[in-house]
Amino acid sequence: MTARTSSKPKRDPASAGLPRSLQLLLGKLGSAVVDTESKRPSNSRPIHGTTVYLATCSLELRFGIFRAHVFQDMIHKGYLIALAHGNMKARTLYTRVHSSCVTSETLRGCDCDCVQQLEGALEKIVQRGNGILFYLMQEGRGVGYVAKARDRMLVQASGDQISTFQAYAAMGLKKDYRNYEDVAHVCHLLDLSKKQFIVLTNNPDKIASMSATGLKVLRAEPLEFEPSPFNLAYLTSKAASGHILARPGVTSVKSALPPDPVEPFAPHALPGAQRFIYTASYFLPVKPVDSEILLTEANFKAHQSEIENQMSGSMPLVKDSYLIRDNRFIVQIDRDRFTRFRKQHPEDPLVPLLTTPYWFRVHVYYDIVTGQEFVVLTYGKPKIYDLPVLRLQSESLFNRFPMVNMDNRDKFKRSIREIVHYGVGAICLLYFDGRGAGFGAHAADRMLTERGEALSSDEAYRKLGVGYDSRDYDSCFVLLKQFLLHNRVQMIMNSPGSLVKKNEYAQALNRHGLEVEKWIFLDDQSIAD
Repeated sequence: MTARTSSKPKRDPASAGLPRSLQLLLGKLGSAVVDTESKRPSNSRPIHGTTVYLATCSLELRFGIFRAHVFQDMIHKGYLIALAHGNMKARTLYTRVHSSCVTSETLRGCDCDCVQQLEGALEKIVQRGNGILFYLMQEGRGVGYVAKARDRMLVQASGDQISTFQAYAAMGLKKDYRNYEDVAHVCHLLDLSKKQFIVLTNNPDKIASMSATGLKVLRAEPLEFEPSPFNLAYLTSKAASGHILARPGVTSVKSALPPDPVEPFAPHALPGAQRFIYTASYFLPVKPVDSEILLTEANFKAHQSEIENQMSGSMPLVKDSYLIRDNRFIVQIDRDRFTRFRKQHPEDPLVPLLTTPYWFRVHVYYDIVTGQEFVVLTYGKPKIYDLPVLRLQSESLFNRFPMVNMDNRDKFKRSIREIVHYGVGAICLLYFDGRGAGFGAHAADRMLTERGEALSSDEAYRKLGVGYDSRDYDSCFVLLKQFLLHNRVQMIMNSPGSLVKKNEYAQALNRHGLEVEKWIFLDDQSIAD
């Protein structure tokens, strides 16, 4: 006689003693997963642990199509984006758990390898056929941009004599505050908890941290890139701390220091606006736009004959060179050809052109009213007769990824180009996506319009109960005015139409007494790089 097996589910000890109706409800809640195939109602917002699901939409990246699943931690409010590609039902998935880096991914900084690791992991996931990248808002190894900026300030002030980890210790910080519990919550909500992962990382501590959450790590695969003069010291310190990095020890690249000394200072409130605490200032080497290298008059004349020689022939390394304001020169290179040329002629005097950045100064503030960080980039040393070129740049988290449509990132590059060509200017970064409503609203807007539940962003915002524009223009102008010698400026805007539509922007300009001598509109400009 065959024994009968009961199909009755085992009782969860946590729900023992609860009424039957509550046990059933807890079972339904526990099994709720994100709708990845548009079968559930679009208002479904499952929660697991401290993580809530916000939206799903498609992203067309240079490497292929990804599905972006957006979540938020309900305690620390940080977002998490899960970028999925290929068959999520596969037993093994390639993955990367990536911490945000605003300087390299938004501001084009080249003093770390974060953007290379981000894009390298996404490309490898597509090459392998399936996988998922978890993007966490854990700037500066989880301490936020204020502490990260103070770390950069201290390291630069020492002339790279101390490492990022020594700077953290001097500030009373541990070397890493990152937490990966949200990743486990997201895997539960995406029904991926039982998968095994091949993790794309150089950091053994990350493997241990992921395994501690209960996720099954099969093995790690490295993501290493050739150092540059501006991240060599940083990568060397990471290798010394246990990261699996070979190239910092064998590269022929030499470290480069900022153009001027950096003086560290104690955080202090701004006299005229004490809600803002000025926390740090340091130099950021910014990747040139459209391969336009900036040279001083002396540097250009020292290499003029070599530059002119490389402008001739069937495959010239230099496309163009011309004089700009204040006796500076732009040399436009063919980056791909120059990269190949460097391998064959590493000692050629023109080789350093490949790694010549635009040096911007980063200023970081903490706002005690909103608890937010504000970032201002400044360029040049203004004189009384200058009309500084100013830009308020709205953040776009999705544009931190290598998307096919890089509209927001293109606007930033065009603004950088305008400021560098003029020689004096500043950019204030507005962190909040969605015209100030936040990244969650922006992601939900994309989901509603993609599903056809809203015909436009304006209609999606009405469904969300959000106004057209809630950006904090006043704070930006307060901070930008710290770097002005007078109130006469040039302003960069997207288009005349956007200026007309943004009443709050124009009103804030008037409140702060800024006189716009010239408007620079980005609509008709194009950027190749």
